[in-house]
Amino acid sequence: MLKKSEMPECPVATTVQLIGSKWKILIIRNLMQRPWRFNELKRDLTGISQKVLTDSLRSMELDGIIKRKTYPEIPPHVEYSLSDLGKSMKPIIEAMAEWGINYKKFLNNINENKD
Repeated sequence: MLKKSEMPECPVATTVQLIGSKWKILIIRNLMQRPWRFNELKRDLTGISQKVLTDSLRSMELDGIIKRKTYPEIPPHVEYSLSDLGKSMKPIIEAMAEWGINYKKFLNNINENKD
């Protein structure tokens, strides 16, 4: 976890620093639905490498965005879920989804007018 003095002055830059990667945003999107196991995330996030998923999960755990729960079973069972801080990002993810839907409509309108 970064210290307050290591964070950018700009609050937008702070948010981007914490969740700005493509994969972190998509991990958060998935974890908004329910807790996920590592291999479930790996299968669902087409194209993510094991290393990037591991590094992203560790980083978000250290930053307090997600929680990691280990069940003492054989083999060990680990689930990832959003912390309360992570859940507070729901409006951000919803706004991004809405913007993406509107952008797709915009592109469809442009393509229809070309015909």
